Parts: sequence; structure tokens; C-alpha cells
Amino acid sequence: MTFRASIITLYPDMFPGPLGLSLAGRAMVKEIWSYDTHQIRDFASGKHANVDDTPSGGGAGMVLRADVLASAIDHASPKEDARPRLLMSPRGKPLTQQYVHELANGKGVTIVCGRFEGVDERVIEARNLIEVSVGDFVLSGGEVAALALLDAIVRLLPGVMGNQVSGEYESFENNLLEHPHFTRPQNFEGIEIPEILTSGNHGAIDQWRLQKSLELTKKRRPDLLARYNAKKDC
Repeated sequence: MTFRASIITLYPDMFPGPLGLSLAGRAMVKEIWSYDTHQIRDFASGKHANVDDTPSGGGAGMVLRADVLASAIDHASPKEDARPRLLMSPRGKPLTQQYVHELANGKGVTIVCGRFEGVDERVIEARNLIEVSVGDFVLSGGEVAALALLDAIVRLLPGVMGNQVSGEYESFENNLLEHPHFTRPQNFEGIEIPEILTSGNHGAIDQWRLQKSLELTKKRRPDLLARYNAKKDC
């Protein structure tokens, strides 16, 4: 089954972008996943095909119109479509690796790329849009966030990563940041590869990597470490 992503945007030319290269690009050639874009402006009416208007109550910027966006969503994702409808938004729930796994286990996604000051709240509620944020910062639009989300999803699809086991030890997979990595040359600017990594003792290597992951997580992401400890104690 091909994982299908439908992207609703004012800038369809931004896709596939980097998703046409590397792992995601090869996966698309193999038909492991596919995408289609839908230009929001195609669903606007009137001489100027306006997709936005001034915010009710006043204020800066413009807001995407509910009627125009609803028409685009209905076209890309009709009622019988069971795929989740996502709205890339800085006020959405933070994207986590766990949620990426949930999405990757489904049939696909419909992604609405926000623009301007935001989207009319009525279309968010009427079309059951799930707001998702890729971080505590603001982008010019949802397209870059959608690319990041899809990249995270596609690499988890069966047959995409050459060594599926490699994904099990990555950051966030178990609420720990990933351990440091080393490779040749043995000596780089006077710094040697840690001796344990060339010992051939795989049990000791695993213990070293876990310890380094714990140290890094404690230093950089104590919130993740708290989750790790809570899950471990269950």
C-alpha cells in the first residue's frame, strides 16, 4: 500500500523539494509513498480570486478565508477519506516521534499549509483539522513545516531505511538523545576514538552508549530524561 500525502498550499512548487532526493526520493520512485498538491487559489471566486481577508475585530495581517480553504480541503480530502487532516501551525501540539510513528502507520495524511496571520477558526473546527507545530518558532508558512513532517514520516515507512534497526537507537525513539558517533580516522587532530568503541566488546559498547545518551539528555533535555525515567519505572 502506498502512503499518500495530499498537500493544500498556496505554493505547490515548493513540493517535493528535498523530498525528491535521498531516502524520500528513492522511496517515491519505488512507490512506497506519493504526494499530490492542491492550490488554494484554485478554489477562490471573483475577479481577483482572493484567498484571504482582514481579521474580524481588526489587527495586523490577513487571514485565510474559511469558504475558500474548506473547498480546497473537501476536494483534496472528501468525506470518505479516513486520512487525518493536519494544519501546520505554531499554536499546534508539538510534533513528537511518537506521533510521527502513528502517522506512518496509517494510509496517509492531508496537510494544510497555513499562511498569513492564520486560518479562520471556523474551518479548523468544521473540517476537524489537527493543528501540529514543529517547534516554538514562527515560519513564513506551513510548507517548510510540512516538508519536515513528511520527511520524518517517510523514513519510517517499511522499505525506506536500509537498516531498520538503525532507527531504533535514534534520538527521541526511547526518550533519550542519541549517543555520540565516531568513525575513521582513528586520530583526528590529536583526539582518539574512545577505546571502548574499538574493543569488540559489544555488551560494554552498548553500556557506554546508553551512559552517554543519559548524560547528553540530562544536560540538554531534562524534560526527556524525566519521561524516560517515568516510563522505565512503570
